[in-house]
Amino acid sequence: MDYVRLGSTGLEVSPICVGCMSWGDPAKGRPWTLQENEARPLIQQAIEAGVNFFDTANVYAAGSSEEITGRALADFAQRDNIVLATKVHGRMSDGPNGQGLSRKAILQEIDNSLRRLGTDYVDLYQIHRFDPVTPVEETMEALHDVVRAGKARYLGASSMYAWQFSKMQYAALLNGWTPFVSMQNHYNLLAREEEREMLPLCADQGIGVIPWSPLARGRLTRPWDESTQRSESDAFGQSLYLDSDRQIVEAVLDVAKERGVPPAQVALAWVSSNPTVTAPIVGMSKPQHLDDALASLDIELTDDEIERLEAPYTPRLPSELPR
Repeated sequence: MDYVRLGSTGLEVSPICVGCMSWGDPAKGRPWTLQENEARPLIQQAIEAGVNFFDTANVYAAGSSEEITGRALADFAQRDNIVLATKVHGRMSDGPNGQGLSRKAILQEIDNSLRRLGTDYVDLYQIHRFDPVTPVEETMEALHDVVRAGKARYLGASSMYAWQFSKMQYAALLNGWTPFVSMQNHYNLLAREEEREMLPLCADQGIGVIPWSPLARGRLTRPWDESTQRSESDAFGQSLYLDSDRQIVEAVLDVAKERGVPPAQVALAWVSSNPTVTAPIVGMSKPQHLDDALASLDIELTDDEIERLEAPYTPRLPSELPR
């Protein structure tokens, strides 16, 4: 495994990050999530392949993803060799202060995440979304205090507008607080709006980019009309893409057929070919999902192939972008 730096930091991560939303207690999450006995072999497979980067969140299956991930990593890896990331923002309890990025929510949720993960610290603590009702100064100072307390090594953010990300970074730098070093955003062949502002901002500021859903929730791995248990029950995923995206999927299938490789490898190779991208976050529910992700790192798409993959894209209006 050839490791890469996360943005301009000295942190070394594998160029593939394992997304841990695929497992958790189905009773607490989604019907397609894997139970612990099914998830553990996949986590072990990733570690044995040299993957050291794992991303979860407090809201994944109401915390049970963190529990499963933490127990498996403790059994299969040395903690110092793992880059462990989790997120905060979503609702974790009923009533006031059960979600968001207030100081109270952040400080209680980092402790809850550490308890579930069975570790003293996370390497990357990320805000899952922008909180429009909490002052950014309150959020950034609380996150800085998490780092100062030794509970997180680095800070990251996820899906938001570039102006929101800039506002939070400026608040941190102006006050001498810990800034973000990474952006986890929605980026794939069917979702390229981040090329307008967010990716250029990250490139300019040395921010590592770790895209979520690089395979468009599986859309880029199979014919357009073919469905799965997840796609049939994933209302949020159904809102992300357009009927016109069928042409892009067909282009991926054509390039993959010509190369004699699974379409997932072509779609992931395209994401990784962007120099701003550090490591796409890949969910796994079967062993071949990791095999495809790792194999994609050896694929170098030609200029002609990239043009064919990108040509059918239809730009979205701001109102069409889910946040």
